[in-house]
Amino acid sequence: MKEGLKVLAIAAVMGLAAAAQSQAETIKVGFAAEPYPPFTSMDAAGKWVGWEVEFQEAICKEAKLDCVITPVAWDGIIPALTSKKIDVIIGSMSITEERMKTIDFSDKYYNTPTGIIGNKTDKLDATPAGLAGKIIGVQVSTVHADYAKKHFTQAAEIKEYQTQDEANQDLAAGRVDAVQADAIALDAFLKSEAGACCEHKGNVEDDPAVLGLGVGIGVRKEDGALKEKLNAAIKAIRANGTYDTFSKKYFDFNIYGD
Repeated sequence: MKEGLKVLAIAAVMGLAAAAQSQAETIKVGFAAEPYPPFTSMDAAGKWVGWEVEFQEAICKEAKLDCVITPVAWDGIIPALTSKKIDVIIGSMSITEERMKTIDFSDKYYNTPTGIIGNKTDKLDATPAGLAGKIIGVQVSTVHADYAKKHFTQAAEIKEYQTQDEANQDLAAGRVDAVQADAIALDAFLKSEAGACCEHKGNVEDDPAVLGLGVGIGVRKEDGALKEKLNAAIKAIRANGTYDTFSKKYFDFNIYGD
């Protein structure tokens, strides 16, 4: 009889443990529903892959969160967060004062420079004088669009696109003279067949007020506990080597920055 009760007790404990695991907090992870290599893209099987996908998986595992990838149109991603269609943004979103009026951010998880690319035959550089009279392509609702409008609009024409890929393709087709974006994402385009036309023309002068202080996870202002959990997870995967392990598959430099 006692043996039977012992077995039942063990079964009950195991059942409670299984129930606790099944009740892990589920969050919807939003990022732009478009290719943004090497951060996010779809493989031949239709699965999202890339550095930021691996970052998201590592963070969710460390924080014991059940994360569901939820692609969203970039220009509507903050409204999707505030309206609770998604719970966090892990989509190369720069931490800026303007965005922090609406949402909050985790600590940064990477920080890279902003670059300008153009056709190999064109003589231009990443300065207002170097881009005078040129048409510059940027993605709408990005820090790059804001930067171009602030620093280049007096001498150049700014053309906005719904996706970075559209801007890149128009550069290859000769419909714009230059494109501004994250230097790492632009480098991925330059290494592609479509990007063989073009080259890196330089990085823009930093403007933290516009370009931000690195990339962070976007969270709702009221979700302080989730923010703390994510910050702890970022710190943990950097300390235990996980961050460096998957980063080395994509980069030969320190993407985290200073």
